[in-house]
Amino acid sequence: MKRVVFNEERCKSCELCINACPKKILQISKDKMNNKGYRPAEITDNEKCIGCAFCATICPDAAIKIEEV
Repeated sequence: MKRVVFNEERCKSCELCINACPKKILQISKDKMNNKGYRPAEITDNEKCIGCAFCATICPDAAIKIEEV
């Protein structure tokens, strides 16, 4: 099983990962904010993640990685 891990401090809420996700399980956080004032992306349902890494590939700030669980 794969798990999406966000480096919240590097995320700038560009939403590219959200648009790239084929399962549509990513969103911008409603309650978190990083030190730069951005709301980081987060996963809504890790069980539905297929580990395609489209989100990590498209992230311009390398704020996302896919880990094996």
